Amino acid sequence: MSTEENKLLVRRYIEEVVNTGDVEKIAKFISPEYVEVCNNTRYALGIEGARRHIRGVREAYPDLQLSIEQQIAEGDWVVTQITARGTHRGAWLEMKPTGKTVVFTGVNINRVVGGLIVEHGGAAGLC
Repeated sequence: MSTEENKLLVRRYIEEVVNTGDVEKIAKFISPEYVEVCNNTRYALGIEGARRHIRGVREAYPDLQLSIEQQIAEGDWVVTQITARGTHRGAWLEMKPTGKTVVFTGVNINRVVGGLIVEHGGAAGLC
């Protein structure tokens, strides 16, 4: 796939799965070999793990919406700058719900191979 096709795949994943919570579509975007990287540690999640992750995020922030600010791609890699907004209605990372709206910016780094996202990592910060 071209870098433009990879960017579109990541964009569609955010719009069709992350922003809606429709985890039934995940297999159209995520590889069975999917891993997430956090603090330089790789976690093999696969499709089912990705579904659990999205469900957990949407339980904590049921109205979560990611806006794509810009994307850059090179080879298999797609970097997406996002702004996220959502209301903290469920427990998240051992934090009790606050009922407050949070807004944060983030950078997602995804690797796309064979038309599917095989790796995800990134960083986020509250604003």
